[in-house]
Amino acid sequence: MLKHFLAGLACCAATAAAAHDFWIQPTRWRAEQHVRASLTLQVGHGPYRQRSPIPAARIMRFESVGPDGRRADLRPWLHPGGADDATVSLAGPGTHLLVLETDNRAESHLPAIRFNDYLRVEGLTPALALRARTGRTGEDGSEQYSRHAKAILQVGPVDPRGQAQVSRPLGLALEIVPERSPIGARGGALPVRVLYHGRALGGALVKLTDLAHDAEPMAMQRTDANGRAVFAMPGRGNWLLNVIWTRPQPRSNLTDFETDFSSLSFGIFE
Repeated sequence: MLKHFLAGLACCAATAAAAHDFWIQPTRWRAEQHVRASLTLQVGHGPYRQRSPIPAARIMRFESVGPDGRRADLRPWLHPGGADDATVSLAGPGTHLLVLETDNRAESHLPAIRFNDYLRVEGLTPALALRARTGRTGEDGSEQYSRHAKAILQVGPVDPRGQAQVSRPLGLALEIVPERSPIGARGGALPVRVLYHGRALGGALVKLTDLAHDAEPMAMQRTDANGRAVFAMPGRGNWLLNVIWTRPQPRSNLTDFETDFSSLSFGIFE
């Protein structure tokens, strides 16, 4: 009995640790003009990957940013739990960004060993150091969290002149901003900046994952003092960049940390 209980507990903890990554997954990364694009909201990786169960009420922002910089509110097109989570129509050809943010009312509570392991895996060394410094390494850990996701969706042919919006910050609490659009790129480097409340974030662990083989990241890089990390430009396929950052809560709060999860998903099809 004890053996089965411990195995079940380990499985639940592993599921909780694996289910933090969250992203927008279009059915197709390249859509035809005037054709609605379907998408789902995904969470987790490998055997723990699944549709996110997030309710529409927690999604505070869902919009598109077109090649001309114009924004359109897409929240009326949300229908989580259906055949897909949203069906969007993007105005005009070109490279579009989809942007989604949630509130921070979700909570995660893990036993000490699993919480410390999660902090190590996600590169949240300041949180680990704080727990050690305050003598709380052996205590259970908790956080309240929000999610911030962007996806690049191409409508019609690729025009390199219409991709400047991909490299502009959009004001997310935690945001991955490519310095170069990966759409239509031919090799070379993929430099990105990570911004936390509008400021460059150094020391964050950014992961690049091939969504066709997503059990483990393909590459990981720490941001420098300017919030910059550089990856080799990936080849054809569907890709995810993600980063996590956390800050301590006052001791009077019900959770120890406030955490932001950020992602950028995109497809390379040429």
